Amino acid sequence: MPVFLTNRKESWKTRRFRWMMNCFPTYFGTGGRILFISSDWREIHVRLSLNLFTYNYVGVVYGGSIYSAMDPFYMLQLIHILGKAYVVWDKAATIRFLRPIKKKVYARFLIDEVLIEKIKQQIAQTQEMEITLPVEWIDKEGKVYAHIDKVLYIASKEYYKQKRSRKQPDKPA
Repeated sequence: MPVFLTNRKESWKTRRFRWMMNCFPTYFGTGGRILFISSDWREIHVRLSLNLFTYNYVGVVYGGSIYSAMDPFYMLQLIHILGKAYVVWDKAATIRFLRPIKKKVYARFLIDEVLIEKIKQQIAQTQEMEITLPVEWIDKEGKVYAHIDKVLYIASKEYYKQKRSRKQPDKPA
């Protein structure tokens, strides 16, 4: 069920992926909950709340949960949107904790057509790139609790294979 206003719909495939991710122990342990994945992978909504899995020593959501509950989404979106001709990796992230989280907060991951075209044009020219994408944890009133900038590495698959083969050390005979 989408939290943010959207015209997009989930498909059976993205709904199944959402359900599987929410049950996957590595993601389940973050305390995050995926609420919506659009059928075109361009929009994802996630919720995070204070609970048994996210509670820290001082009674607010643990910083590791704040980051890890949002960690995989831009990479997953770009992998699905760009397809098999591209390689996408998480490269870095910075997070600013703006206020303690004691209630439900939400994050929206939105990738538009302009960004996709920019990525494809850049890769066509340079074969690889890094891009920084922002996301925020906000409450229902729009108050921001944390701001994260994710840095992703994107390359054409052919270029990436060539680059990796050049970096491989010689194997002993």
